[in-house]
Amino acid sequence: MFGIPLAEMGFTVPDNRLHPLAPVRDDGVVRRREFIADLGGLAAAAAVPTAGRTSMAEVRDLRGRIDGLYRLDHASGGKSARQQAHTLLERIDTRLNGSLCTERVAVQLHAMLGEIHCHLGWIAHDAGRVAESRASALEALAAARMTGDAQLEMRALSTLSLLAVDRRQPWEATSAVAAAQALAACHAGPGVQLVLALREARAALAAGDLTGSRRALSGAVHLHDRADQEPDAPRWVRFAGPVEIDYATGTHYLKARKPKAAIPFLRAAVDGLAAGYARNTALYRARLATVLLQAGEAEEACAQMALVLAQSGALTSARLDSRVTDFRTAAARIDTAPARDLVQLADTTVEET
Repeated sequence: MFGIPLAEMGFTVPDNRLHPLAPVRDDGVVRRREFIADLGGLAAAAAVPTAGRTSMAEVRDLRGRIDGLYRLDHASGGKSARQQAHTLLERIDTRLNGSLCTERVAVQLHAMLGEIHCHLGWIAHDAGRVAESRASALEALAAARMTGDAQLEMRALSTLSLLAVDRRQPWEATSAVAAAQALAACHAGPGVQLVLALREARAALAAGDLTGSRRALSGAVHLHDRADQEPDAPRWVRFAGPVEIDYATGTHYLKARKPKAAIPFLRAAVDGLAAGYARNTALYRARLATVLLQAGEAEEACAQMALVLAQSGALTSARLDSRVTDFRTAAARIDTAPARDLVQLADTTVEET
């Protein structure tokens, strides 16, 4: 410890511990101090960011770009949105780890990473990549909990509930939405609560609980009137309204094996979607066409699917492709002119894309 032999310090030393030591140089202390100083310099050099300082103006710019992902995804599907999302992830990660940030800026950047992961979870879900979608949603949940962002945590849990339905895990779907609703009771307005009520209805249907689904849908109807008056609802819940309630109600009747009762609600959902929601319009119309076919309305069903095919070339969605394929298979079993024309149109559209 002191660089002095134990015997010279007055201790009794066993023979096996006696050994010559090289004398300590006079400048040993100085050199050690230089070494410590060098280490400090190296650490400081490693900690100096290389990309300058991230300002709140850049944070606002990034926020605008993230909001643009919603519009792009709704308008054309997930392919282009996914590419831009990964570009944004890299840019935010560079700013977070390679620039000077105040604590406020760092927390916002970290939360943005979580939000993009949540969006990527939805995009992967639409593309049919189940494992990837769940991994992204879990990344978002981790970021939410590390930053204390209750809004992001509720959104991540909502996404996890949706994905659990696709994975045929109704228990996880119900648990995730229940955890989100517990947070919403303290940290959210009616807009978020409305979305979570719709997720609850979907989870209940996955579990075969028609009573629970009906109760959740009734709650969604009551929440809509309040949500419609909410001026500052989070971006991720602004899509929710009468259209989603109608679509969820139609899905409820399908699960109850009442396709004719589902048709008016599905038709209202298709008619109510705004022009910017091209992907969802195609998805909802494809579902309506399938249900019309089940209800024996083959001519209208084929007319609705023809409208879907007319715009499907500009959209990227594995879910939409799956619905078109299933409809084409069912229509091929029907020996009518509209059904034969639809099958030919579907085959031609697939060849062109």
